[in-house]
Amino acid sequence: MSVADRLDLTLRLVQGSDRVSVAELAQRLGVSEMTVRRDLDALERKDLVRRVHGGAVATRTRAEDAGFSAREPWQAATKDRLGAGVAAMVEPGSRVLLDAGTTTVHVAEHLAARAPLTVAVLSLQAAVRLADRPGIDLIVVGGRSRAGERSLVGPLALRTLESLAFDCFVMSIGGVHAEHGWSEFSLDDAAVKQAGLAQAARTVAVADATKLGVRAFSQVAPLGAVDSLVTDAAAEDPETHPNGPHTLKALREAGVPVVLA
Repeated sequence: MSVADRLDLTLRLVQGSDRVSVAELAQRLGVSEMTVRRDLDALERKDLVRRVHGGAVATRTRAEDAGFSAREPWQAATKDRLGAGVAAMVEPGSRVLLDAGTTTVHVAEHLAARAPLTVAVLSLQAAVRLADRPGIDLIVVGGRSRAGERSLVGPLALRTLESLAFDCFVMSIGGVHAEHGWSEFSLDDAAVKQAGLAQAARTVAVADATKLGVRAFSQVAPLGAVDSLVTDAAAEDPETHPNGPHTLKALREAGVPVVLA
């Protein structure tokens, strides 16, 4: 796992808990406690976490700095491959619900080539990518824009989703765990994903390899709730992603095909 990837995951693990210990982070990331301490020091210098005895807590006053704009450049090439892989699985003429997230923005870029499509988006960034594209009938799901992420959440978003039906839900995810299934760092985002799962005939999950083996704050669904996962080939490498092979095995045993991009 690259330093940028590890910092990304460390930050989101801290954000998803009231307090997280160095030992817990080391176990979940598969690195030494010394590495975790260095990473926490780096995040503290950016005012993204606050070190406490034996661990860290999130710095809420500057949460926007840890959001979409901060994560967007990380693993851009990998996320673009994932985006192309997901888009190739969407049939022209489909009604698609596109989740929020840095990876699904790349999916949006590639979906234009699969037109004609009706695409409902759960993020303002994806809406910008798809606006005015030929053959794309764009629907922006209503709701509250979550600060830092610009994902559309809340009661209005949920009511809108409950009134629609989709052929395919492209779902991003904070973590996927062999025992605990699909999970998200935000309660609001988790609720929207649960609504998307309920309203779609098929769900394609997309996540880079750093999300494998991660248990985030709020459970979204059990492993078998999605129809396929698109991730990067590094997920099979136990040296860079210690939890990757075990998680992939559990997914396949749950009947979830895995596509490596």
